[in-house]
Amino acid sequence: MPTTAPSPTGSAVGGAPLADVTASDSSLRRFLHGLPGVDAVGLEARAASLGTRSIKTTAKAYAIDLAISMIDLTTLEGADTPGKVRSLAAKALRPDPTDRTVPTTAALCVYPDMVETAVAALAGSEVKVASVATAFPAGRAALAVKLADVRDAVAAGADEIDMVIDRGAFLAGHYLKVYEEIVAVKAECGAARLKVIFETGELSTYDNIRRASWLGMVAGADFIKTSTGKVAVNATPANTLLLLEAVRDFRAQTGVQVGVKPAGGIRTSKDAIKFLVLVNETVGEDWLDNHWFRFGASSLLNDLLMQRQKLATGRYSGPDYVTVD
Repeated sequence: MPTTAPSPTGSAVGGAPLADVTASDSSLRRFLHGLPGVDAVGLEARAASLGTRSIKTTAKAYAIDLAISMIDLTTLEGADTPGKVRSLAAKALRPDPTDRTVPTTAALCVYPDMVETAVAALAGSEVKVASVATAFPAGRAALAVKLADVRDAVAAGADEIDMVIDRGAFLAGHYLKVYEEIVAVKAECGAARLKVIFETGELSTYDNIRRASWLGMVAGADFIKTSTGKVAVNATPANTLLLLEAVRDFRAQTGVQVGVKPAGGIRTSKDAIKFLVLVNETVGEDWLDNHWFRFGASSLLNDLLMQRQKLATGRYSGPDYVTVD
């Protein structure tokens, strides 16, 4: 089965060749607005129901290690320094310096100007370097500026690019503009994988989130991502379930697998396990791997480490058991 995103002239969606779907604003609008409407009550009820599943003992230990391995350890602050990035890189490599059995995180996510520092700190490891780009988090810049942002990150060695869509253009119905921007960014990524961020908290409706998901996948996203973590409403079980349903249906139609990354607001082991249940029950084991599912988080890692230690020893650690990011 193919495991990369389609080219703009490749697969078919909804029974139509991709080139026809994206031939004009009107054809793309017709396709996106022809997607089934979202039953908001049903979506939220299913997400809530799956969140009540009880995970115990060995299954919980497995889920905690899996969640650790799926984290994009992130620092995206104006006060970021090379020292802080190197410190987080060390934590990504050895989340618990006292226990070598703890898996590494999936990636370290930084601003483009910190990519070179992250690459040097993680050299020789399997931890990826991800970089936000395209005028993150607002996305308010000219396309040339956004593409330069991506080129800088890729040239510095980024393995993954997290881009934000132009929410203003999307909400105004200028779908082709958003599509063409994603295609252009994808072309600049080269071998780097592209995560497309929708900022679901700003898209107003579940129908818009479903449309954005399909738009991102049709344009070539390797991952679709809920949020930047910089707004009031970020990842929720319901909006993540919606993205999972979208990648499931997209693979059924095109044979192409796309990853999912909820980001922002996932802080506890209990939260993370709920999301893993969503993955298992919606898309199955094919996505239960950090190549296809990620958590955009930093504080989550600390709680996972403390819960892991509790399972191993039967007692909770003190507040100094984990490093403070």
